[in-house]
Amino acid sequence: MLKADYFTRVDATLSDLGIPPGLIAARGLLPCAEANNLVIAEVDESGREHLLTRDAAAAWRELRDVANQDGLKLEIVSAFRSFDRQVEIIRRKLGEGISIEAILSVCAPPGFSEHHTGCAVDVTTPGCEPLAEAFEHTAAFGWLQANARRFGFFLSYPRGNACGYSFEPWHWCYRQDPAPA
Repeated sequence: MLKADYFTRVDATLSDLGIPPGLIAARGLLPCAEANNLVIAEVDESGREHLLTRDAAAAWRELRDVANQDGLKLEIVSAFRSFDRQVEIIRRKLGEGISIEAILSVCAPPGFSEHHTGCAVDVTTPGCEPLAEAFEHTAAFGWLQANARRFGFFLSYPRGNACGYSFEPWHWCYRQDPAPA
């Protein structure tokens, strides 16, 4: 359960970043608390540790291993992201002259990112630029569409999603309710 001081922090941060108060309600965004019990789900080639909750990490490793057995390599680009890191990302983009509207079409406001939960992963596959819509045209994306649900992962932001985000074929979130095979 989220505490009142969390909502106070979120509201103050949104105001500071120039995020209109009605935007959250208009887009139907739900608050996402930061996970605090995280484990290493994967270490990438550069040595960066990608953290997830214990259950999400176990499900990710199983999904990744089965995909590998099917001849596909899936790699995490991004996993857990703290509230403060989300603020840094938005501030950097604002500093680059990008409008808040454009930023929020591809980036969740602090306090509303699935990455805070430790259950979301942004993924890629060799030969595909990370965080690119071209991921939709890979065999890895097709495999995820057909199989991810078995491991409890769901595509969060399909085309035309109600949250107002651009289509993100790379963003999958573990929801601890895998569908039967």
